[in-house]
Amino acid sequence: MNYETIVCEVNDRVATVTLNRPQAMNTLNEQMATDLAECFEALHDTNAQIVVLQGAEKVFSAGGDIKAMLGTGDEQFDMAGVMASITRAVKAWYTLPAITIAAVHGAAAGFGLSLALACDYVLTEKNAKLAMNFIGIGLIPDGGGHFFMKERVGNVKAKQMIWEGRMVTGEEAVSLQLADIAVENGDIRQATAAFVAQQLQTPLLAKIETKKLLNGAQLEQLTQYLSFEGRVQPQMRQTKDHIEGIQAFVEKRQPVFKGQ
Repeated sequence: MNYETIVCEVNDRVATVTLNRPQAMNTLNEQMATDLAECFEALHDTNAQIVVLQGAEKVFSAGGDIKAMLGTGDEQFDMAGVMASITRAVKAWYTLPAITIAAVHGAAAGFGLSLALACDYVLTEKNAKLAMNFIGIGLIPDGGGHFFMKERVGNVKAKQMIWEGRMVTGEEAVSLQLADIAVENGDIRQATAAFVAQQLQTPLLAKIETKKLLNGAQLEQLTQYLSFEGRVQPQMRQTKDHIEGIQAFVEKRQPVFKGQ
């Protein structure tokens, strides 16, 4: 499986997907959205029973590519197209008949956190920074972020955490039930490998059937969430608050939002 922005390796029963735009903190651009959709769909046709999702070099993923959103780089950001690819990717990932594991280090923010929370297990280094921080640039969570936050922490807490957009450490994320296991800083690869080895000694066929049942029962609701996000996020991109948010981000200042 060859892709421009990710690396997918399948070794017998274990597959590893690496977000591979380290020069841009593994942020999501239009090509990565397409690559993720195609990769996650293709994994359905493999024998992988465990799939690890990780980021190259310094971070898991810092979210969406702000420069692409601003149109200041060489590439443009077709929001509607990106959202369509994200919908494909998330549905394929959620219905994948395998145990999925996020290995978080550095940072998992915005879409990066949505992607991590879509996994069955989230392993994180203690000092990693996790944030559902779409609100900071006047957007709503996408990538199923609303759904996965609600699944993790409940409806009321999900709303509050999304509205606050607060960054938490990996250790705090475990206490908040956003992550499952916190490991020592610098140990995420080793700890994930050990966790995978342990999982391979368990009756994975039975676990996967349970996943099919539980996730299958929630698939219609996830689809509704993705449809809403796909419809509303492009609208949010046109608001004055969003424009102010990304300009303030680039200029490294506090945004001044006006609810417009």
